[in-house]
Amino acid sequence: MQFTWEVGMTATRMDLNLLKVFDAIFEEQNLVAAGKRLSLSQSAVSHALARLRALVGDELFVRTGKGMAPTVRAHAMAPELRDCLNRIDAALGVAPFDPKTSTRRFFLAANDHATVVIVAPLLRKLRRAAPDIELVIRPSTRLDLAEQIDVGRIDVAIGIFAKVPPRLNARLLLSQGEAVVLCKDHPGARRKLTLEDLATYPLVTISVGGQEEGAVDGFILERGLARQSEMLNRHALEGALAGAGLRPRQRVTVPHSLAIPELLQGTDMLAIVPLTLAKALARGGQLRTRPLPYEGGTSSTSAVWHRRNDHEAAHLWLRDMVASVIR
Repeated sequence: MQFTWEVGMTATRMDLNLLKVFDAIFEEQNLVAAGKRLSLSQSAVSHALARLRALVGDELFVRTGKGMAPTVRAHAMAPELRDCLNRIDAALGVAPFDPKTSTRRFFLAANDHATVVIVAPLLRKLRRAAPDIELVIRPSTRLDLAEQIDVGRIDVAIGIFAKVPPRLNARLLLSQGEAVVLCKDHPGARRKLTLEDLATYPLVTISVGGQEEGAVDGFILERGLARQSEMLNRHALEGALAGAGLRPRQRVTVPHSLAIPELLQGTDMLAIVPLTLAKALARGGQLRTRPLPYEGGTSSTSAVWHRRNDHEAAHLWLRDMVASVIR
């Protein structure tokens, strides 16, 4: 369907399909990939981009060794244009969403823990409900996560967030505590662990950012979104040990939770991780899980998205599918 609109007070008319070209190039950052997404040839995409550049008076995308990098003007335009396209499609009913036939690509942000616990079962569910839909998982640990959501390059971010700004929305997926993971041959693998164990045996912890990245109390704040940087309630641990006159023995901090099995294998180290991750790591049979010997509290995993997608049919469906995996 072709659309045109009047621009300003001039006689210039603009084909709104150019905005779909802009949106595709912005998301793919590659002319060939944008063309495939729109069923257009590369020359047609290049011609449309040239028209857009002339109309806007900006290069919009600059060719680099990695593809087409958006300019500052393109970054500023992208969220509003994506919102406009969604609203037009929703208002006219020109883009009904049927998961059984859709070939849409969704972009999720998740760390390796959320990928194992949530995304893996989600994929198994999508295999039946939406066989041609594609998921692209991007790291939720990247420092520009909030910006990626703002400009529409992330549909849904999954993680633990201490603060969500008003322009974003959130849905609680899971509340859970922590557990200790240790090698099956560890001296504490077959008994109840004590606070003395946590002060005696060295600890492996997971952190994707410290004070040097601006983390405060285990969270990094960017553009109003505070995301978890440390996968451990350190205040609870240190407070419990301090009450007994003890201190934890920190041995190694890693950015990836899936490195823990190899690190613990054949050692006397302990790791304190979210309960769902502890259970997932122990499935292989080489690790054991034990309850915390103190009150560790709970953390809440949520799905976060931009409010402009609140009522968009495909987004609603995706968020419901993620929530159904948890249920």
